[in-house]
Amino acid sequence: MVGRSPEKTARVAADLPGSVPLVADFARLDDVRRLAADVADRFDRVDVLCNNAGGSFGTRRLTVDGHETTFQVDHLGGYLLTRLLEPQLRAARGRVVATASFMHRFGWVPRGRLARAYESRPPYLANRAYAKAKFANVLTTRELARRWGPDVTAACYDPGAVASSFGVQSGGVVGLAFRTPLTAFFRTPAQGADTMVWLATAEEGWRNGGYHVDRSPGLTLLAARDDRRARELWDLSAALVGLGS
Repeated sequence: MVGRSPEKTARVAADLPGSVPLVADFARLDDVRRLAADVADRFDRVDVLCNNAGGSFGTRRLTVDGHETTFQVDHLGGYLLTRLLEPQLRAARGRVVATASFMHRFGWVPRGRLARAYESRPPYLANRAYAKAKFANVLTTRELARRWGPDVTAACYDPGAVASSFGVQSGGVVGLAFRTPLTAFFRTPAQGADTMVWLATAEEGWRNGGYHVDRSPGLTLLAARDDRRARELWDLSAALVGLGS
């Protein structure tokens, strides 16, 4: 059980028998590296890794690692953790599940321009930055399935709009929606997690490398099914976190 807040993570873990609370802030890649080392010390295998950390930030800011915060928290942190836990995932013939979003459809970037696009230079648009990060989740899932399969499988999904504290301090349309009575019509956290749990446990019915909505294949942009873009993003991500391809 991994979270950013020691207190909240401990409380949740206390309700889950056998759960070990671990803390990491994905806005700090050294935290992710320490987390991976801790997991590797404790466990020889990882059957399922759910990369669910994310956020949408109203203003452009850089992390201590020098990356745009939305991109790092929503993509680079999970990418780095997955790469560092490769031996444990392969040992278990494990599965990686990533939380994406329908917003990825608004986040496409042209081939050959990913590095510049993910710097999110001014003018900064919170919704656009979030959409590009979710686009990265979908592309990385596809590339992970191609590179590590059949030993490791991967899938991503859209949880829908969930009534949680996510997005309350975001800018743009995302933040506005979370600060209005519209949240009364959002999904509960359990409903939002349903497809993630299904992808983590189901033996069949899901697509390796694919994007899912409500336990079914979801519609993606053609650009999100582009193997050339997926390889380019994988290599860019590896360089940004200090790993080889």
